[in-house]
Amino acid sequence: MATILITGGAGNVASALAGALAKDKNNFIVIVDNLSTGNLSKVPEGENVKFIKANVNQYNDVVPIFGRYNFDFVFHYAAVVGVKRTLENPIMVLEDIEGIKNILSLSKNSGVKRVFYSSSSEVYGEPFEIPQNEKTTPLNSRLPYAIVKNVGEAFFRSYYQEYGLEYTIFRFFNTYGPNQSEDFVVPRFIKAAMNNESITIYGDGKQTRSFCYVEDNIETCIKAMQDTKCINDVLNIGSDREMSVLELAQIVIKLTNSQSEIIHLPALEEGDMTRRCPDITKMKQILGRDLLPLEEGIKKLVEHYEGRV
Repeated sequence: MATILITGGAGNVASALAGALAKDKNNFIVIVDNLSTGNLSKVPEGENVKFIKANVNQYNDVVPIFGRYNFDFVFHYAAVVGVKRTLENPIMVLEDIEGIKNILSLSKNSGVKRVFYSSSSEVYGEPFEIPQNEKTTPLNSRLPYAIVKNVGEAFFRSYYQEYGLEYTIFRFFNTYGPNQSEDFVVPRFIKAAMNNESITIYGDGKQTRSFCYVEDNIETCIKAMQDTKCINDVLNIGSDREMSVLELAQIVIKLTNSQSEIIHLPALEEGDMTRRCPDITKMKQILGRDLLPLEEGIKKLVEHYEGRV
């Protein structure tokens, strides 16, 4: 049996990861979240799942958890997320460095086999090349959220160099799914379109993104845990289909048969990068199948939201 810790496990991606790992009854999953942005309703239920409310940024909160369980693997996903939230709370974002240090320190002292870190496409900053490659694209981020992710990556590499604690760094590009909050663009657009409400876009909408369905994300992460290809390495996780935010809104309106109007708001002063699209060559090799097309993912979310009403 593998005992696995997932921090931030009441969030979008981490809760889906927990649910997928818990399907294997040989896994015992411990989820830690302070519920500042996560929601208890997202936490999967099961005899092999344990939820603990705790703040990993507080050493005294997390040390008893490592004392009680002997973890084989640790997924450190806890973080302040959301462009607006991270811009408005820079000190809170910087405090996440303490959580990174706590998790790594306790992992290297307790026999953890490998730690996994949820980094972000934001570490790339403004693009020097498209698609953005793990090895060749320079990291030029400057906002607190991106800087913390970059610093986190340096901590994971340094703990391997100093202590031999093996790691895998996931650089997540936009991941959407049923448990994602309306702080993020895909669920916000879909819910507005389903209600024939205006869809608001910052600036001209020509800024590009790529959108990865959550099941493609977590299947890749689990296979990376089981595989040896990405040990002590960085892995882009996302979709290689680049599109503008305006195009996304138009696709959502079309698929939902919506009467929504697209309203352009003033561009954000910072934090809204012009282009985002990953090189996912390594991801495709690990996943071993095609990614879910965006249109199919949007239909899945529409069905999910309709079923909830």
